[in-house]
Amino acid sequence: MRQTIERRLVVLAAATALITYQACAQTYPVKPVRIVVPFTPGSATDVIARMIAPRLADRWGQQVVVDNRPSAGGTVAGGIVAGALPDGHTLLLASSVFAGSAALYPKLPYDTLRDFTGVTQIGSTPMLIGTAAGNGIKTLRELITLAQQKPGQINYGSSGIGSGTHVGGELFRMTAGINTVHVPYKGTPEAINDTIAGRIHFVVTSIVPAVPLVRSGRLAGLAVTTRERAPILPDVPTVSEAALVGFNYEGWYGLIAAARTPARVIERLSVDVGIILRNAEVAERLAALGALAKPTSATEFDRMVRDEIVIRGKVLKAAGATAE
Repeated sequence: MRQTIERRLVVLAAATALITYQACAQTYPVKPVRIVVPFTPGSATDVIARMIAPRLADRWGQQVVVDNRPSAGGTVAGGIVAGALPDGHTLLLASSVFAGSAALYPKLPYDTLRDFTGVTQIGSTPMLIGTAAGNGIKTLRELITLAQQKPGQINYGSSGIGSGTHVGGELFRMTAGINTVHVPYKGTPEAINDTIAGRIHFVVTSIVPAVPLVRSGRLAGLAVTTRERAPILPDVPTVSEAALVGFNYEGWYGLIAAARTPARVIERLSVDVGIILRNAEVAERLAALGALAKPTSATEFDRMVRDEIVIRGKVLKAAGATAE
């Protein structure tokens, strides 16, 4: 008898949850929305979340809270969203690290492909390949030639194993056909500082922290990794222009929800965020971060994330990267 009652209670709870989030599809949002950020306050991901949160709150008449949960390469934040009720009230502000974590961490608290659905891309950002000014390396072609002449003796820094800069560095190495040594750092500033000091030969970095150093002449910007030049550093060529035709690699930011979130909720989110990203002030603030506003449909972004998981996984596997 007791087991029968317990089973009925479980069924009732599941039915109630189902009715609740189906109803939300009609009236979303019906309560405060939480945007979970995988990194610390002040990080680019956090800044972007806090940029869009108040604007969404104004549109919806509901509070939108930014919740920072930095740990384990963003997997803690991912676990929170994967385990949330799929009603669109708990969202993940993800960066391209999200795609790399699927390959880097053998045991995740979620299935990256099964437990999430993309809402919209927010922006894209180039990486910069830089070296110390005055060390004799003036172009990307010269760096590649030096690495070919000294296999295994040229090293580069990134912001850590599995980071977007690490994936970018390995993709550059593989495409150029050179044998370089990866030196992971705790963060971008440390990698850049050691590059300028000459302790490592070059760095692959997100573009924003490098901009003032390139402009001051302390860091030589050899190339940016995207198809087009970065407006924030227009004189720095692309990797494709400088040496490797067709090369393209970019970091990205986007909004992700739990799988099984009603399609109408996903559509509402995608449209509303897209309207915000098309605002001139928001686009300018993203540009100051070195990012290009790039709103997409939910279908486009979900497909892109799934492709990125496969691509970045292959790069990290080929590099022999493992979680520390």
